[in-house]
Order: sequence, then structure tokens, then C-alpha cells
Amino acid sequence: MCTYLTEKVAISGSAKGASGWFRVTEGSVYFDHPVHAPYGHTLNIDFLAPEQGPSARVAVELSAEAARALMKAIGAVLESAPAGLE
Repeated sequence: MCTYLTEKVAISGSAKGASGWFRVTEGSVYFDHPVHAPYGHTLNIDFLAPEQGPSARVAVELSAEAARALMKAIGAVLESAPAGLE
């Protein structure tokens, strides 16, 4: 079953694709069937630079367990970082 659960967010950062580094301006998070990962459903994260076309995209497919662990690790690191660093 397709969930169509999708969240898009404006982001500012960089990603490394097949052609090297590029600026990313959009993030897309969705829970649906993976293209490659060996699971029925995965949490999929795309980092994109839409103005640069389809090749300016980095995609990740994570099991629900891995996605939750990553979310927890990101929160822990951000909470531990000294205030004022950006």
C-alpha cells in the first residue's frame, strides 16, 4: 500500500552526488515503497537542488528502525553542540 505521506522543507546545505558537490535547497521526506532497499516500506529522504535538474539529487532509503536511530542521533548531536555555533 502506498502511503503518500510526504513532507517537503526548504533547506540550506550541500550534498555530494555523482558529479561532485552541489548546493541543496529542498528536502523531501516520505514513507513509501523503496526503490532499492530490501524492505516493504522505508523512510526516504531526498536532498535536492531542483533548479539544477534531476541529477542534482541525493536519495536515502532507511528502515523505520534506522530512521528513528538517525533522528535520535541528530537530536543528540544538535543538543550537545555549543550554543552559537552555526
